[in-house]
Amino acid sequence: MAYDKFEILKSTAVPLPIENVDTDQIIPARFLKATERKGFGDNLFRDWRYNNDNTPKADFVLNDATYSGKILVGGKNFGSGSSREHAAWAVYDYGFRCVISSFFADIFKGNCLNIGVLPVQVSAEFAEKVFAAIEADPNTEIEVNLPEQKVTLLATGESESFDINGYKKGNMLNGFDDIDYLQNIKKDITAFAEELPL
Repeated sequence: MAYDKFEILKSTAVPLPIENVDTDQIIPARFLKATERKGFGDNLFRDWRYNNDNTPKADFVLNDATYSGKILVGGKNFGSGSSREHAAWAVYDYGFRCVISSFFADIFKGNCLNIGVLPVQVSAEFAEKVFAAIEADPNTEIEVNLPEQKVTLLATGESESFDINGYKKGNMLNGFDDIDYLQNIKKDITAFAEELPL
């Protein structure tokens, strides 16, 4: 399933300064029945966003019109817990293209990279600067530059580099998932197979 190419993202951000956010909080288990990637955004952080009668909780950040954007800034150890890929699907389906945190659970990080959500791991110090900038001005913009592997607070120019697997970086720049990548090199695979001795 191809997704939009990710090159340079400039956006405001939604702050969620909570540590150890696990995948069951991102998408509760009762919503894992579907096998397609669509519709999970409606239930992103469901139990934090809504009361039992389905009315929005006014004190949760996704229900606060002050904050918006395609970047979610999470606390340390974001995406821990079970390996459910639906958590990454929910983040993407809601409209986020990037999650910034000082630490990600490995499986969640991999699931994000597979579907077009860029997990940007920064130092704890830089994460605090990002949270402080958003608190001071919810309209502050962040630039995430994938080719240069750099995230920048545009108001101050403060920036930090981030790491990413080269294969996953190439896929995100092209908007490929693993299947798209193989389809793209199908001729090379066929040519290699033809050269192999029987």
